[in-house]
Amino acid sequence: MDTALILHFLTTPLVFLIWTTFLKTFILLNVVLGVVSVTVFAERKVSAFIQDRTGPNRVGIPMTLLGGKKDIPFWGLGQMIADPVKLLTKENFVPAGVNKFFFWLAPKLVLLPPLLVLAVLPFGSSLFGVEMTIANINAGVLFIFAVTSLSVYGITIAGWASNSKFPFIGGIRSSSQMISYELALGLSIIPIFMVCGTLNINEIIDWQIKNGWLVAPYWPHGFSLGQLLHPHDLIHSLVAGVSLERFLLWIPLMISFVIFLVSIFAETNRLPFDLPEAEQELVGGYHTEYSSMNFASFFLGEYAAMFAGSGAIVSIFLGGWSLPIIPDGSQGWFWGLVNIGVWFAKVSVILLFMIWIRWTLPRFRYDQLMKLGWLGFFPIALFNIFLTAVILAVVHH
Repeated sequence: MDTALILHFLTTPLVFLIWTTFLKTFILLNVVLGVVSVTVFAERKVSAFIQDRTGPNRVGIPMTLLGGKKDIPFWGLGQMIADPVKLLTKENFVPAGVNKFFFWLAPKLVLLPPLLVLAVLPFGSSLFGVEMTIANINAGVLFIFAVTSLSVYGITIAGWASNSKFPFIGGIRSSSQMISYELALGLSIIPIFMVCGTLNINEIIDWQIKNGWLVAPYWPHGFSLGQLLHPHDLIHSLVAGVSLERFLLWIPLMISFVIFLVSIFAETNRLPFDLPEAEQELVGGYHTEYSSMNFASFFLGEYAAMFAGSGAIVSIFLGGWSLPIIPDGSQGWFWGLVNIGVWFAKVSVILLFMIWIRWTLPRFRYDQLMKLGWLGFFPIALFNIFLTAVILAVVHH
């Protein structure tokens, strides 16, 4: 077949959209699964550092399997391979009294939603003219809320289908907890919609590129590398960036950021909100009866949800893939790769923060968790909407 004809076919708008979308999806999924393994390893090393111990340091290159006398430790990095190999080779034991269909279905319902969230998160600007978003939809933020709310079904079904009291209690706890914090999570986004005027995540990032990150109380006007090289322009941008509106709006936006961040911890069942799987109380929680790859699916789902939640925080509040002195992908493929690297670097910082919190703070009591959600964040989020409206009305009067 003629090469020119093939190229013409591949570059027609519909075909180009289809194959680039599949390619982005395939690459992103593989990268995320790799990041999950690295995050598990990082969590073990960070917890060891906090607890003044070594952590994984033995599993490395198995030279003894190749006839060598001694394995090469390789800083314990082989642990990232040993864990999935162990889970793959373990027996998939299914207790006799379970509802087998729902018992099988529950891990899939937990793993799928965080992967779907990644579809609307812009993980870069553009590369070779292709937008680095799998699905650029106008209601991207609402899509995130709609999809993440499905995870509670997987956990609740897992607890019920196991036909055991401890998993069932974990499932009930999870449904109450996630429903409670979803309200505060959704309300925390309304001030962003009021300020930016859009729920499209790409447009929220564009707004932050022009006006500064939502968590930044001050942002020099038109902040760029060119201004750093010209002192006169830099001074002008510093003066032009001073705005009463910016400082006033920073208050409700920071409140939204704190509510969103803490609610993400609750939605992902991370300490200090890991009541659905509290080992000291529930043996292991909703996944007690699971083993092998079914248990691994819950494990992957938790860390994929951490990654997706961190990506949402970065994209909505921390400027996404942008940095003020770095051009976007329209200036060349190199800058497109840099933008992708910036997004993953920001996400890595949030992941490290989530790990640090887990090994620093104690777990809440269940009544404290529910009180914080209903009597703390929910009324504060409602008041924050009112505060944002008042500030916008005053500064635009």
